[in-house]
Amino acid sequence: MKRATIVDIATALGVTPSTVSRALSGNPRVSEATRDKVRLKALELGYQPNVVAAALRRGRSDTVGMVVPRINRHFFSHVIGAVEEILNPAGFNLLLCQSHENADMERQAVEVLLKNRVAGIILSHAMETEDLGVFAAVARERVPIVQFDRVHPLIAGPRITNDNFSGAYLSVKHLIKSGYRRIVHLSGSLSVNIYFERHRGYCYAMEEAGLTAEARVKEHAITRETSYERTMQLLHDTRLDAVFCAGDYSAIGAIQAIKDKGLRVPDDVGVVGFANEPFSDFISPRLSTVEQNAYDLGQRTAKALIQTISREITGPPDLEEVVPVRLLVRESSMPAERKYLL
Repeated sequence: MKRATIVDIATALGVTPSTVSRALSGNPRVSEATRDKVRLKALELGYQPNVVAAALRRGRSDTVGMVVPRINRHFFSHVIGAVEEILNPAGFNLLLCQSHENADMERQAVEVLLKNRVAGIILSHAMETEDLGVFAAVARERVPIVQFDRVHPLIAGPRITNDNFSGAYLSVKHLIKSGYRRIVHLSGSLSVNIYFERHRGYCYAMEEAGLTAEARVKEHAITRETSYERTMQLLHDTRLDAVFCAGDYSAIGAIQAIKDKGLRVPDDVGVVGFANEPFSDFISPRLSTVEQNAYDLGQRTAKALIQTISREITGPPDLEEVVPVRLLVRESSMPAERKYLL
């Protein structure tokens, strides 16, 4: 069935297409009575505006593209919700894409957003992203971009991140204060900024206490499965009494491995995660973790994009904002005999 056009509405009402176009856009040059007739006829004919064509005429759309690794993570879903709360009242719609931690899918998503003439892009990189070639096209098209969480310093524009260093430092310092000394760090890839900063915070706290750090860092152990395997191997080959994990899913894998080895959390091995996923407060023992304040981070990210769009002619500044985090101490890092010390 043929889609209704502005010409169809104009023919039905006996007016010019330009009058219909002005009426649909609310132009005051068209009388209110005519605007009402045009809207009713458009509704009757099932007319839908071509937003891509409109974007081409204006040079950009009222749509903002957002690319995230996964929407089913508590952190990212809260960031998305906060971004929408800022963008929608400002007149922008949000078009959401997932990279599924795949660099090619991230590139394809950015290319699709550019083809749709989005007003701006909000992005958190996939774990494996290394080639930044597509972002040269973003710069050429002068599309404002704001990175959050996982960011790259070579891409121009605002960067909004958590205080990952402090979150890790506070976590490890807490473990040391609780009496743990042989503390292992299960990390993501150190080529990713958030895991590099968490690793740096871990090392700083360990070295400050005069403890060995580098030999106890295990990369690529951010999922439940990889963390379980690494922890089982560590428990077999080395002595450890605590694990600081770069994510809560990693912490779940570590706890399961510790239990499968017949050990107790936290009395034999303490565990701290990162992210404050919803399950962290319901598992047994309840997981000590770092709250990332995703809502605040999302709002700051959206505001940064709106500000960047408003001055896009002169180019965006390289704003950097760091959102504070909080350590949430729960049972997984509080051995009973030491609680009174804290």
